[in-house]
Amino acid sequence: MNLLLATVVLLPLLLGTVLCGWLGGFKSRPQAPALAAGLITAAVFGLLLSAAPEVLRGQVLLSHVDWVPAIGMNLGLRLDGLSLLFAGLITGIGLLIIVYAAFYLSADDPKGKFYSQLMLFMAAMLGIALSDNLLLLVVFWELTSISSFLLVGYWGHKEEARQGARMALAVTGGGGLVLLAGVIVLGQICGSYDLGQMLTQRDLVQADPRYPLALGLILVGAFSKSAQLPFHFWLPEAMAAPTPVSAYLHSATMVKAGLFLLARLYPVLGGTVLFEGVVASVGLATMVFAAFVAIFKHDLKGLLAYSTISHLGFITFMIGLGTPMSAVVAVFHVLNHACFKAALFMTAGIVDHETGTRDMRRLGGLMKLMPWVGSLGLLAAAAMAGVPPFNGFLSKELMLEQALHAGFWGSLSWAIPVLATLGGLCSVAYSLRLVHDVFFNGPARELPQAHPHEPPWGMKLPVLVLVALCIAIGLAPMWLAAPLVQAAAGAMLGEPAPAFQFALWHGLNLPLLMSVIAVAGGALLYFGLMRGGRLHRYLPGPLSAKAMFHATIDGLFGLAGRCTRRLENGSLQRYAAWMVATAIALSAWPLLRSEGLTTGSRELLAAPPLAIGVWLLLILMGLALVLMHRQRFVAVILAGGVGLVCSMAFLALSAPDLALTQLSVDVVSTALLLMGLALLPQAGKIESSSLRRGRDALLALLGGGGMAWLSWLMLTRDHESISWYFLENALAGGGGANVVNVILVDFRGYDTFGEITVLGIAAVGVLALLDGFRVKRPKTDGAGRPWSYAREPLMLRVVARLVLPLALMASAYIYWRGHNLPGGGFIAGLVTGVALVLQYMANGQQRAEALMHAQGGRRYVRWIGVGLLIAWLTGVGAFLFGRPFLSSAHGHPSLPLIGELPLATAALFDLGVYITVVGATMLMLSVLGSASKDGRKAVTRGGGK
Repeated sequence: MNLLLATVVLLPLLLGTVLCGWLGGFKSRPQAPALAAGLITAAVFGLLLSAAPEVLRGQVLLSHVDWVPAIGMNLGLRLDGLSLLFAGLITGIGLLIIVYAAFYLSADDPKGKFYSQLMLFMAAMLGIALSDNLLLLVVFWELTSISSFLLVGYWGHKEEARQGARMALAVTGGGGLVLLAGVIVLGQICGSYDLGQMLTQRDLVQADPRYPLALGLILVGAFSKSAQLPFHFWLPEAMAAPTPVSAYLHSATMVKAGLFLLARLYPVLGGTVLFEGVVASVGLATMVFAAFVAIFKHDLKGLLAYSTISHLGFITFMIGLGTPMSAVVAVFHVLNHACFKAALFMTAGIVDHETGTRDMRRLGGLMKLMPWVGSLGLLAAAAMAGVPPFNGFLSKELMLEQALHAGFWGSLSWAIPVLATLGGLCSVAYSLRLVHDVFFNGPARELPQAHPHEPPWGMKLPVLVLVALCIAIGLAPMWLAAPLVQAAAGAMLGEPAPAFQFALWHGLNLPLLMSVIAVAGGALLYFGLMRGGRLHRYLPGPLSAKAMFHATIDGLFGLAGRCTRRLENGSLQRYAAWMVATAIALSAWPLLRSEGLTTGSRELLAAPPLAIGVWLLLILMGLALVLMHRQRFVAVILAGGVGLVCSMAFLALSAPDLALTQLSVDVVSTALLLMGLALLPQAGKIESSSLRRGRDALLALLGGGGMAWLSWLMLTRDHESISWYFLENALAGGGGANVVNVILVDFRGYDTFGEITVLGIAAVGVLALLDGFRVKRPKTDGAGRPWSYAREPLMLRVVARLVLPLALMASAYIYWRGHNLPGGGFIAGLVTGVALVLQYMANGQQRAEALMHAQGGRRYVRWIGVGLLIAWLTGVGAFLFGRPFLSSAHGHPSLPLIGELPLATAALFDLGVYITVVGATMLMLSVLGSASKDGRKAVTRGGGK
């Protein structure tokens, strides 16, 4: 395992998010989160620089740890030229953004929240750039959607921020799901999700009939992330985010993720007529369309958003052309665009920060008031327009040259260079508008902040660094940019990049003429539109992609509402009937169509009289439960009796673990149910008609009879079982003789971890629902007899005091023996829970929680968290030894006096299970007990009263 690559991702993911969030709680040091984020980002950037010489020499650094090998999902990381380019932009520009944000955010903005979310997003982007496994890449892909949703909605008090965040999540998150489908199809074709194997199977993939499907699904995911037509509309709406977010997410990082994916998969997906026709056409159309629309945007960040879409189209167009030189141009412009666009977004943020508005119709004349900002904005805009001697001019010239040789439109290919020139012309026009409207064009008009001035150097310095890069790369591209571009293009192509020469002057040629036409035409277009102030009077029409999106969402919600009103009437009985009926129909359909639905040929065993008697008892209790289900307390007791009979059946069938678990669960659940029912009337009302009761009886008979029939069909037939595998490997592979426990904590540890997580969530959900809820104590029962609230009996208190230490000793014994004999953490946790429930019953809740220092139940929440953390750390610890998640180690060391001692790391996982079970049980007990307290004695817990 290459620790350098893992550290690059884990530093911001684990340390950055946690540390920044924690430091945000110290109000006396408001810049502490920014300092922590900056140091962590600088450290990651330094690690990447330390690896850069090897990567630039053509080496690929790899790291691989098995995670879920059964589905091909591994923790694989790779650092090649393409990864280095994107990871360098993510961390380098990220560091500048952190410095800028430290001066941009106001004192009222929660800085811990901002930098914690920024670190989470940075880690997700680094994960995408460094992933060597496509399934892992999809995980990080969706994490960028979630973290960007949080960042765009950072100012949640603003309606436009909430709308923009929801739209971004809907489009990019939905695109991520489509991408997942495409990745699965591609992985099925290749037989692996590891890029090291996949990128060498180009001929196999492109000859497969599923290639168009995989390509189409992956392109939808990439286009939605990189705001290409027709998914472009979410990006301008996301401009409601704070400017540091816009500068980082929507110019240098998140929107580049789709481009990175296209470049990364180019060796296996690219080079076909289909790829070139779709990708290049969409990129060219997006470039021209968005550049034209940007001219008419009055909002400064709106103009920059559409200019970003246009430049993303530029890069997509180059990736789609599929020539070695177009790949060089694509990665070169990724670098150039990140530099000037981040600088321009930060400049826009400064203007908004100092004037209080981004409306270019009100701005003007700011060059006199903010000469530094105006000069930096002017230079960055020149780079965006593709004016020499800036870096944008170099990549634009190369793009125009590639457009001249493109032929993917057949006889209409002459239009490709024309449209490329038109896109360049519009980019000059909107760049001119940005500079002219904001920094010149007369004095400002009715500014919210009437006296704008130069911002602190902390806001100007990041812009200065980026503008200096735009100039330096333009003047010395072969020294500053060429080595990185060559390595990145080679990684994209899967072969050495072609020889190239970046220069400001290539002689008098057609691309230079096209550039001159674009610059002159752009200037004429802008000043022509501005004549008489016509451009400022332009108002957009009602039809737009945003309006269509909202109309679609509103229509879907309306349809869902109509369906809900037809299906849901508030009757749980009706919902259960529909669910059971559907399950019966879906199960019966294949069974009734198959043959052999009679008793199988397996030899049957005679049932002993005791078993017959027990099962008759079970049937009688079931019938009694049906007849007496409205008497709630009686129903709970009968349900507990059914569970007890099941425990006896498990014991008779040589399953003591299941018997112990069933028995413990019955005791705890019965106690919790009785506490919950204490908040309700003792008897339920008769509300169903005879027809409904008949329907329910029929469904119950069909469901129960069908399950009995299906069980009989299976039990009377011989079948292959996988139990032999667990029996043979439990001791050798898991270090335990108790096969059931080894399955739970080792072979199926994922399932167990998921189950205890759900248990913890359920307990916290009970807290969230009932926290602060109080029910008045009833004075009489249903028969009019008065309730007694006398103190608990002395004998019960004495017995409970004696039982607790004995129960804890029994729990410890059951826990420690669980890996080799019946027991384990889950059963031990339930036994401990039963003992603690007895303390509540004997001493009352207030006294019991005082003795356990429960802090009104809040301590139990921490128990759940500690248990889950121990279980998770046990699983993650396997990574340190190059093993999959939750792999266990075991041995039998010999200790003095004690002798041979069987040990397994699975015991630590089982400890997490034990603590989580106890915490969840006690939290639910505490919450239900508090709900029945006198309302005047409400106890505050977890923020509620």
